[in-house]
Amino acid sequence: MNKILQELLDDRYLKYNVPAYIDDDPIQIPHLFSKKEDVEMAAFLASAIAWGQRKTIITNARKLISWMDDAPYDFVMHADKEDLRVFEKFVHRTFNGIDCTYFIQALRNIYLHHDGLERVFQKGFDSDKTVYSALHHFRTVFFELPHAGRSEKHIGDVSRNAAAKRMNMLLRWMVRKDKQDVDFGLWKGIPTSALMLPLDVHTGNVGRALGLLSRKQDDWKAVEEITEALRQFDPKDPVKYDYALFGMGLSKEVIAKSE
Repeated sequence: MNKILQELLDDRYLKYNVPAYIDDDPIQIPHLFSKKEDVEMAAFLASAIAWGQRKTIITNARKLISWMDDAPYDFVMHADKEDLRVFEKFVHRTFNGIDCTYFIQALRNIYLHHDGLERVFQKGFDSDKTVYSALHHFRTVFFELPHAGRSEKHIGDVSRNAAAKRMNMLLRWMVRKDKQDVDFGLWKGIPTSALMLPLDVHTGNVGRALGLLSRKQDDWKAVEEITEALRQFDPKDPVKYDYALFGMGLSKEVIAKSE
């Protein structure tokens, strides 16, 4: 184990895993709520559109929540066709009104017929105790209603080697729990030790610069490689280092040193 690298990762984790992190991150959206179902739905919707500039993600996620009368669970469960009409004009990058409307319908289906988001992920995880299975099962259930094929690209398919960054981020939010109360720790059935890194271009580049990742593509195989490397430093909570990698990428400290 590289002790110098561990010290760096631990230091940056402590630097960035602080309550102030919430103010500039999409995780602020579920932090608007206290009811479990509201937190879950707000977290899912915010994570589902979490690519691009963080400011834009937050603005559009807040728009979604405001259109739900700031009560996502109640809205999703009771909205009629007229209530959903406003979402037809929603746009976030390639995520459009067709996708948005289906996501709301799929959420309702999950809470009406599958006992909620936590239960769906838990059922998948219980099949072989891996997040891979949790993600695969969730995606299957999520798209069980009739839908436009275009919507499928917005939930990463791990069976096709997708990194599934946004859903791994959702799991980090819902499963992890620490003293800083940034992540929620609401879902108890999946152990923190099983979580996988929400890998994107930024954390991938930092991981490569630090020697944690050799694979060039940001795909599921890369997720497995870098998460396994992080488990060498903390097997019980490897994805806590998501804060360190993201923070170092945001500040460009590692990339600048590696150039």
